Amino acid sequence: MRRFSGSWILIIVMLLIDLYVFQALKVVIQHTSPKVKLIVFGIYWLFSAGAVITLLIMPYINIESWPKALRTYFISILIGLFLSKAVTVIFLIVDDLRRVLQWAGGKLFYQYVHGEPFKAAGISRSVFMSWLGLGIGGGLFGMLLWGFRNKYRYDLKTIQLNFPNLPEAFKGLKIIHISDVHSGSFTDKKAVAHGIDMIMKQGADIILFTGDLVNDHVDEMNEYTDIFSKLSAPMGVFSTLGNHDYGDYRVWPSAEIKAQNLERLKQLQKDMGWRLLMNEHVPLEKNGQQIALLGIENWGAKANFPKYGKLDRAYAGTEKYPFKILMSHDPSHWDAEVRTEAYKDIDLMLSGHTHGMQFGVEVPGFKWSPVQYVYKQWAGLYEEAAQKLYINRGYGFIGYPGRVGILPEITVIELV
Repeated sequence: MRRFSGSWILIIVMLLIDLYVFQALKVVIQHTSPKVKLIVFGIYWLFSAGAVITLLIMPYINIESWPKALRTYFISILIGLFLSKAVTVIFLIVDDLRRVLQWAGGKLFYQYVHGEPFKAAGISRSVFMSWLGLGIGGGLFGMLLWGFRNKYRYDLKTIQLNFPNLPEAFKGLKIIHISDVHSGSFTDKKAVAHGIDMIMKQGADIILFTGDLVNDHVDEMNEYTDIFSKLSAPMGVFSTLGNHDYGDYRVWPSAEIKAQNLERLKQLQKDMGWRLLMNEHVPLEKNGQQIALLGIENWGAKANFPKYGKLDRAYAGTEKYPFKILMSHDPSHWDAEVRTEAYKDIDLMLSGHTHGMQFGVEVPGFKWSPVQYVYKQWAGLYEEAAQKLYINRGYGFIGYPGRVGILPEITVIELV
């Protein structure tokens, strides 16, 4: 009953937004011919009515039984339409506030000067603000559609990191860092395999994966296990768990089945030849010298994310190593714990989790994404004193099946 009521509230909100945006549409085409108006209004209400009708019938059409790609794109387009209209409404509200203030100011001035009631006509809606709102809202929807083509456009980012305390044997060490595969979202096996081929062509010494192999269920990897099993490096492939790997975001028949799913995911990584680090560390050796690689379970400083990680357990015994790399899925862990006095000798932390929100702007010298208002560190390299954090933008995607401005990433890190 609660879910039903929520659907009706959403439908009412959508109708109100549609009516509001329609007023702006009437303003911008007010001087066109009746035929043009009929065509434009018809197309507008065809899509608007279609979205509302879809919400009405969705409980009865068993959308979960649809092919995954069709279901994902269908829902994303619906959400994209809603968001683009909501953005348009923001500009219209600003314009309406202007009109109210202008009307109220005119009324007070007229009464002050003439001492009689204000009888002037209402102040019309701004054509400029209507065009601006519709343009930005439509542009947003267009960008979301365009972003569908970018979800497998892997961006190879190469970065050199300088550490004075790095042992001589490890200078020039090449690390591949990937994160957030989210295999349950994939629909193009050939495109995914192309990304793995890109990784293997780099000839890295070691490959590090920082969590979220699946969206929820280990079976999401069934079609892709053979591809990810191809990952190999002289010093090994190491991994950690992300928040999605635990299956916390779905309803399971029982706690036992949920626990079995996690154990199967752990075994799967072992079967692929990956070494999953569960609140532990391993020494990496080269030419008689050693550094420490630490890996913890998911630990998020944000209230909604679990704290399974035990850094104290992973750190214990690493004091003897002159250089330390930590794999921790959630970058909020860095400020909350890693940068404290107890762990100030962890030189490099590798994370993922944010995906750069799969939406933003990145140009030389500037980057922006809405996710930065939630996460202080959200993509790329960050440095504080002697410690460094690198956040991978994610290999896969979840929710929105695309990328706008923030491409899927394969990171090549060279230690110097």
